[in-house]
Parts: sequence; structure tokens; C-alpha cells
Amino acid sequence: MSTLICFHAHPDDESIATGGTIARAVSEGHRVVLVMGTDGRHGEKPNDLAEGESLQDRRRQELESSAKVLGISAVYWLGYHDSGMTGWPQNDEPGAFIATDVDQVAAELAEILLKESADVFTCYDWHGGYGHPDHIQIHRVGHRAAELVQESGKSLRVLESTMNRTRIVKMMKQIGGGEFDPDGPADDGNPFGTLEEEITMAVDVSAFVEAKRASIMCHASQVTDSSMFLQMTPEMFNMAFGEEFFIERGQPGGAQRGWFL
Repeated sequence: MSTLICFHAHPDDESIATGGTIARAVSEGHRVVLVMGTDGRHGEKPNDLAEGESLQDRRRQELESSAKVLGISAVYWLGYHDSGMTGWPQNDEPGAFIATDVDQVAAELAEILLKESADVFTCYDWHGGYGHPDHIQIHRVGHRAAELVQESGKSLRVLESTMNRTRIVKMMKQIGGGEFDPDGPADDGNPFGTLEEEITMAVDVSAFVEAKRASIMCHASQVTDSSMFLQMTPEMFNMAFGEEFFIERGQPGGAQRGWFL
């Protein structure tokens, strides 16, 4: 049995980016641990919050439900605030994740990686998939933490979760296009995701798309994300999410099918 630790920015990222991978790992007897960078306080605010209930309270509950669906063994919260999108005033709020010292947070994360005896660790690609400031910070902190772990003498395999832009463009053409342009500028001005030629591994999670879908459903407060995915027909959902994509530095591109556990 190996231990996989997935590092994510906000509640629901674990479902959308790596839900299938987590479910597959658990099904094969591996232990999966989730580390959350932020509390998601600047996500969509639902109308049914109870008196005294904050959005971060709700999203924490949703994440706990998602973790149960996927079979995650433990969840760690680093305790930083959601920073909002690029250019938002929230970027400068005290406690915002993007304002934290990378080395300091990386040391906190490295302690968890060592405590949990991580064998495989996932973070995000260099621009966090679509340029969200917190996702970019996950990349920075994740790689620095991995360096600290490796410097301690512990072996750790590191993979960056990403989205296959080449495949998304192809799928958009198959369904007749739409308003979303994967080649257009995302939150940081760069195109969405990563070209297939730069992706080093496509993980087959086709047997676990229902677990992924159920996990996404747990995040009901985030209507834009959850409803967009859940409005897909089962066939379209399976086509869109039957594989999850990763980049492992030093490995050849081409998004060949593989598995890291």
C-alpha cells in the first residue's frame, strides 16, 4: 500500500481535478490524504446559509462529504484564506493564501508529507490550470515542500494535475463549439490547461466517473461549477472525465496512458 497526498486550493478542486484518481487509488487499497490550502471563502455564496453560518463553514462541510464519497483517509486544512481571482481586492486581505511566504507554508506542508509518509504527491501545473492566484501558489508551495521532503532523504514522486487543452478543443468542435474558448486567455492571460504534447500521463479513471460525479455533487453551494458539470449527459460526462492528466518533470510528453501507484 502506498500513500498518495493531493494538495488542492479550494473545496471542490479535489473533485474536479483529481476525483477519479483518488477513487481509483482508494479502490486499489492505497491510502489517500487531502491537504487544502484555503477555506474557499470567496466562492459562490448560496441563499440558504443558516444564521451564523459562513460560506467557509458550508464549504468545509461539503468537502468532508466529498472526502467520504471518495474514500479519503484524512484531510488537513492549512488555514489560509481564499485569495479571490486575479486583481480582486481580496488578494490583499490579511491571511490571503497568495500573500503567504512560500517557504513558510512549504515547511508546514512538508511536515504533513513526512508525517503521513507520502509516496506520491500531486499539486498543480505552473499556472494552476487556468491562472487562479491560489492555484499558482499551490504549484509554488507544493514544489518547494517536495524539495524539503527530498532534502530530508525521503523519496517522493511529484505530479502536477493539469487539463488537456488539446482534448478540450477537440471536444468543443465535436459538440459544435460554444462560448468557452480554451485557447483564449484564462485568469492570468494564458490559455486554459496544457497542450497534450506537454502532458506526460493520462490516468484512466473511466471506471470511477460516478464517484467523481457524486463527489462534485457534494459541493452544491458552488452552482456554477457543480451545475455546469452535472448538466452534462452521462455519456458526455464520461467522455470529458474518463481520464485525468498529469505532468511529471523529466518525463516525455504525449499524454500516454499510465498510473503512478
